[in-house]
Amino acid sequence: MPSQPHPSRRTVLTGAAALTAAGFVAQPLPALAKPGRQTRLTVLGTTDLHGNVLNWDYFKNVEYDDSTHNDIGLAKAATLIKAHRAKHPDQPILTLDAGDTIQGTPLAYYYARIDPITGGSVHPMANAMNLVGYDAAALGNHEFNYGLDTLRTFESQLNFPLLGANAVDAATGRPVFPPYVIKRFKVHGAPDLTVGVLGLTNPGIAIWDKANVEGRLEFPGLVEQARKYVPELKRRGCDVVVVSAHSGMDGTSSYGDALPYVENASTLVAEQVPGIDAILVGHAHKDLVAKPTNTTTGQEVLLVEPLYWGMRVAVMDLDLELERGRWKVVERSGQLLDSNTVAGDAAVLAAVQEQHDTVVSYVNSPIGTSTTALSAARAVVEDVPIIDFVQLVQADAVKAGLTGADAALPVLSIAAPFNRSASFPAGQVSVRDVAGLYIYDNTLLGVKVTGAQVKDYLEYSVRYFKQVSGTGPFTLADLTNATAPPPPGQTVGATIPDYNFDSVAGLDAPLTYDIDVSQPVGSRIVGLAYDGVPVAAGQEFAMAVNNYRQSGGGGFPHVKTAPVVYNRQNEIRQLIIDWVTAHGVIDPAQFASVAWRLVSGGQPITIS
Repeated sequence: MPSQPHPSRRTVLTGAAALTAAGFVAQPLPALAKPGRQTRLTVLGTTDLHGNVLNWDYFKNVEYDDSTHNDIGLAKAATLIKAHRAKHPDQPILTLDAGDTIQGTPLAYYYARIDPITGGSVHPMANAMNLVGYDAAALGNHEFNYGLDTLRTFESQLNFPLLGANAVDAATGRPVFPPYVIKRFKVHGAPDLTVGVLGLTNPGIAIWDKANVEGRLEFPGLVEQARKYVPELKRRGCDVVVVSAHSGMDGTSSYGDALPYVENASTLVAEQVPGIDAILVGHAHKDLVAKPTNTTTGQEVLLVEPLYWGMRVAVMDLDLELERGRWKVVERSGQLLDSNTVAGDAAVLAAVQEQHDTVVSYVNSPIGTSTTALSAARAVVEDVPIIDFVQLVQADAVKAGLTGADAALPVLSIAAPFNRSASFPAGQVSVRDVAGLYIYDNTLLGVKVTGAQVKDYLEYSVRYFKQVSGTGPFTLADLTNATAPPPPGQTVGATIPDYNFDSVAGLDAPLTYDIDVSQPVGSRIVGLAYDGVPVAAGQEFAMAVNNYRQSGGGGFPHVKTAPVVYNRQNEIRQLIIDWVTAHGVIDPAQFASVAWRLVSGGQPITIS
């Protein structure tokens, strides 16, 4: 059972000893002025579990490891959570999650698509989370990836509520999930402690999962809905208000001004909505502890984000005193516990072991062969065959599905380097090799675009590169992951991730271009040609894109409003698996080309 840390890591501990090893130093409660007049509420939190229960890398078929020897999985987080409860049996404790639970691993994918929970299976994340004993969880944006039927089935399998105050019915504006839950704790010799937990999700769902929610659900801003529901919780007698928010802290939005609501709004909620004591933060995949001040009350608000995949557990301590018959927070502190110090919880591991074994067999099943090893390691700076392969599969599917006059359109295809560590080995290729190449559950669409729009699209894409002069040599870090300009009304621009660098390729003839990184953004695409002929502004193409792009994800121009000429809701990862299964052999000689290159002043650059 893959539950133990790597031998090079720290000693494995369980129970209360695990808390000390994980970096937890118990803070003494304030000296009691009078018995029953002081207590401490602790909120234990996880976020962005993304289908990870065991400490296992399904793409590599080994125990998970990374450069800093983090461990992952809810089983290990469960050990830390249960140890804290055991150490403080008489203390009020809440256990929360901040979303993105049912997508992200082959384990999650299998029970959404291969043996779907809508057919009677119980989701492994439901099994595991119920054993941990969560009090509530916020909805993440990836909860909507598999459609509302799957999400509702998952919800029905949980012993705790999924909260989403800003996931509202498109017709009525009312929340379609519980906006909050109220918990009451007995305090010896004092009135009950009443705690309200408000759940907020990400407005970007309206873009990222448009096909699943359009016309059915809308997603107002976090600040706007918190302003509505925090006063309601206060009116209902809550002494403490805790928010579980699937929204980062830094005030940025990956979708620019495509929505009127901020993507990473947790700090804004803390600063602008009076009455909140603490926020468990998710979505940004960061380790953070912060205490911004509310601009109305002058009170600090504790914000903690516990990285992702179960690598950390958040501990938020709120010390309270009884004032005029009501509990009031007088001190707040936060810290993060490391999961790589403990063994996985035996009950959680046992509950999902059979499902894990089933998925391991599935992802390791062979479906074809590759004539040579293919790697995505340099896909961020070179036109590599493994990205050409994704573009081929997508373009093939779109071309086969075009009808009428659209069938005569030349077909282009976009692809981004989602995973620099992705590779196909020489020889046998398995399902997990394909899953490692295409790690998102995107579906395929085809849109009609003009030559001018293709150039605009590429110019926007190559914002990804930092502006440099000369021909190098440069490192990858010298060139990649530039910072985008801040959206209107914001002061901080977001770093452009690898998945927002798209290259575009032709199917029946090459689409070729240079990217001149010595030039400013907007003037970098040089020599754009199709089949050796300069692309005309009015020339029409069908372009294969994923649903994330077509819905506005990343803010790329034109594709959101372009006519859709193909949409069969086929998942791209499954199309790749099906292509390899049908053809048997992946041979780069049949599809690889160098259609684009990085240059400076027209001269190729050197990248170490």
